[in-house]
Amino acid sequence: MSFSACVLTLYPEMFPGALGLSLAGRALEAGTWSLEAIQIRDFATDRHRTVDDTPAGGGAGMVMRADVLAKAIDHASPEGDARPRLLMSPRGKPLTQARVRELAAGPGAVILCGRFEGVDQRVIDARGLEEVSIGDFILSGGEPAALVLLDAVVRLLPGVMGNAVSGEEESFENGLLEHPHYTRPQEFEGRVIPEVLISGNHKKIAAWRRAESEKLTKERRPDLLEIGKANNA
Repeated sequence: MSFSACVLTLYPEMFPGALGLSLAGRALEAGTWSLEAIQIRDFATDRHRTVDDTPAGGGAGMVMRADVLAKAIDHASPEGDARPRLLMSPRGKPLTQARVRELAAGPGAVILCGRFEGVDQRVIDARGLEEVSIGDFILSGGEPAALVLLDAVVRLLPGVMGNAVSGEEESFENGLLEHPHYTRPQEFEGRVIPEVLISGNHKKIAAWRRAESEKLTKERRPDLLEIGKANNA
């Protein structure tokens, strides 16, 4: 069974975008996964195809309507659909490699791309939407975030990466940032490849890579080390 992704958006023309190229694009053509982009405005009931309204309680901006979104979600994900319903949102739970792997092991995902000031909380609660964030910053809408999430998931699907082992030593897979990489030429502008990497001693190479990963993580993402300590406590 292939991974089936459905994106609810005001801009379906943004898909597949970059997902139609490289590894994800080849996998899409091969049927390893599928992608459907649904226009939310198709579920509006007025002649202006309105999907938003002013926020209750006042304030700037507009809020996406619960009734319109509910119809779109019910169309894309009818009763019995096992796919998780995700809402790309800056207030969501941070996306992790562990969650990406969980999604890749499942049947697919239904992804709602928010716009404007946000989504009416009632549809989030009523349709069991899982809010997901790709970082502590604000985008114009959920579409770029959905593309990021799907790219991370699709590359882990069986057969997408040429060498499955290449995904096991990457950043976040073992709780650390990835070690530095080198390739030919042996010398570049006076900088040489570390001697251990051309020694042929695989045990020493593995130890060097582990030490470099720990060093980089300590310098750049000490929070990952704290998370690892907490999980092992």
